[in-house]
Amino acid sequence: MGLALSLALALSRPSDAGAQAPPPPSDATVDARVDALLAQMNPEEKAGQLSQYFYFVQSPPMAAAIEQQMKAGRVGAVLFTTDPRQVNRAQRIAIEQSRLKIPLLFGFDVVHGFRTIFPAPIGMAASWDPALVERSQAIAAREARAAGMHWAFGPMVDITLDPRWGRVFEGAGEDPFLGSAMAAAQVRGFQGPYIGAPDHIIAGPKHFAGYGAALGGRDYDEAEISDQQLHNLYLPPFKAAVEAGAGNIMAAYMALNGVPAAANRWLLTDVLRKEWGFKGWVVSDAGGVASLVTHGVARDGAEAALKALGAGTNMEMIPPGQAATMPAVAAAVAEGKLPAAQLDAAVRPILAAKFRLGLFEQPYVDEARAEAVMNDPAHRVAARVAAERSAVLLRNEGAVLPLDRTRLRSLAVIGPLADSARDIMGSWVFDLNHPQARSVLAGIRAKLGPGVRVDHAEGVRIPPRLHPSPMAALERNKPAPPPLDETAGIARAVELARQADAAVLVLGETQEMSGEMASRATFDLPGRQRELLDAVTATGKPVIVVLMTVRPLTIHDSKAPAILDVWYPGSEGGEAVANLLFGDATPGGKLPYTWVRSAAQLPMTYARLPSHDPARADQRYQEASNAPAWPFGFGLSYTTFAYSRLTVLTPKVRPGEPVSVTVDLTNTGSRPGEEVAQLYLHQRLGEASRPVRQLKGFQRVALKPGETRTLRFTITPADLRYWNAARRDWVAEASPFDLWIGGSSAAELGGSFAVAP
Repeated sequence: MGLALSLALALSRPSDAGAQAPPPPSDATVDARVDALLAQMNPEEKAGQLSQYFYFVQSPPMAAAIEQQMKAGRVGAVLFTTDPRQVNRAQRIAIEQSRLKIPLLFGFDVVHGFRTIFPAPIGMAASWDPALVERSQAIAAREARAAGMHWAFGPMVDITLDPRWGRVFEGAGEDPFLGSAMAAAQVRGFQGPYIGAPDHIIAGPKHFAGYGAALGGRDYDEAEISDQQLHNLYLPPFKAAVEAGAGNIMAAYMALNGVPAAANRWLLTDVLRKEWGFKGWVVSDAGGVASLVTHGVARDGAEAALKALGAGTNMEMIPPGQAATMPAVAAAVAEGKLPAAQLDAAVRPILAAKFRLGLFEQPYVDEARAEAVMNDPAHRVAARVAAERSAVLLRNEGAVLPLDRTRLRSLAVIGPLADSARDIMGSWVFDLNHPQARSVLAGIRAKLGPGVRVDHAEGVRIPPRLHPSPMAALERNKPAPPPLDETAGIARAVELARQADAAVLVLGETQEMSGEMASRATFDLPGRQRELLDAVTATGKPVIVVLMTVRPLTIHDSKAPAILDVWYPGSEGGEAVANLLFGDATPGGKLPYTWVRSAAQLPMTYARLPSHDPARADQRYQEASNAPAWPFGFGLSYTTFAYSRLTVLTPKVRPGEPVSVTVDLTNTGSRPGEEVAQLYLHQRLGEASRPVRQLKGFQRVALKPGETRTLRFTITPADLRYWNAARRDWVAEASPFDLWIGGSSAAELGGSFAVAP
């Protein structure tokens, strides 16, 4: 079965194979049903809908306490229960033993897959392929909904200029244009054409807003963001997600300019609801309401609940062992401290979501169907393709890649990550969903078969974190590996490389070195990996580095002739990497952030302002270059491309008119390949200084050897406006504009146009 047909079948199967999906209910119908239910609810039941609990059935005492609240109708949602049998059990308690029989919402961190694991979201962004991202999240949604999930705590759409931050793993990098495209694609993938569409779940973009600007890249620390940066850089992906129809928004942990996000009325009400027209509900991140006491903006939990509700937070996510604060709002209504209408307004979008999902009619999971959906082989095919399209080729001196297996007699596969099936999936992968994967070593051996000798050496081991990951408790108990003499391990790896025709080194960071509470102070290869790399490279044999990381590790100064960044490629990562190494797939991904030389350069962006001395922007440090190792948008292929005949079809336009541009793209090499053509703009004049370049368009294009295609870009009026800090408003100014089109932010082929006054 072909890939397109497999995916089409996988994504078109309805929830009930024997019935046609009903059309979505009208807004009027949903509103009427919500009104009728609210009229029957008492304040305690309404306040209960504002509470979401971690529900770990593995802990009977904890589960029993939450189940008592379910019976009283005082739980709106739960998370971290994904076994369909347990989902049905909890749902029966809520429906069959409570007064009003209101079903629960089940939420989960569906970040880059459920059972089938796709590449890390930053890797998916490196595909520069929104359609691929949408299909991938649709598959993740299908699996999650089959297990009984209704709602994803994702996508994460935080922009960051500082990849020391561990949660760079979950986002789309540094650019708001690319980030907005990825945000909208993920929302469409999760939700489908409407909230409640069969085999889909509600999207919950996070973390609103500015979490990616945490000081020093340190998770949970405050973010201090100027108005200009907030509107032009950090908010656009959230707005794109809302415009794509996101049904939920998660408020951030941290304080934005001193005000904690869960109590930030300007953010949650003025911007999100009034300016953008958001109609869904806002959930705090775990403990985000109770932590208002920690932040020092509330005296106690009761005041924290009232402040969060008043700011626009609808639901509190309650960590294990922490007391809920939202029950206090029922007493506040009775005491006259909170208008009953305000409580109703907070509950309304939560109930509306449950009606739109059809939970009052079909609250239970088809347990027999769930396993079949989660084991659908078409999903694994899609994961492999996504991994292949996400890889970024950073270096390929002497055309080392692809390896010619017809001439290969032996291969050394070396490194601490070479035989790790767990690390290849990355973080935000949970054992309770039974994910599976094969390592790079296993993928290579399966690809080459018995005709090529494949030797393996771990070489060195990545040392454990100084401060352990909080996610480690969710991993299955794993036996400790046997002791490793790393000096002897390096020597053995060198000897295997000398005996082989080529060496593949799989290096980088373990999966627990990225994600939540996983910030790093440096970008050095952890442990003795650099020593291993240099020793193997010194053999003179062809060396290919396969990097598993989400950060720009300091490797540009190595002598390895080939470097392939595969991020964390997911369930089919072993197969995908093997296909890439041997030319059955061709790298076409591009960097979604600037690959800096060291962490000392951060924060860093290609879209900097001209400054007083733009000509010497890369000479700011007296002892080192400030130029990146590789620019934003960079990525090589096994073929070459040339851009020519850039033509501005509308060299002068009036305000509000679009600008049309064409360019010829030619595959000048001998192999088929894909190129991401990128369009950048610079506004020369205005009331504010404008960035030297900003991405405003991209297209991923497949070309045969010698093929030329004329690409057309349309620059919209929205692409030419920006938020002006002096006017405190959006402006579109008359000005000459420079533009460039090419394969990265360093594109040289340029032109210009003007917006007339």
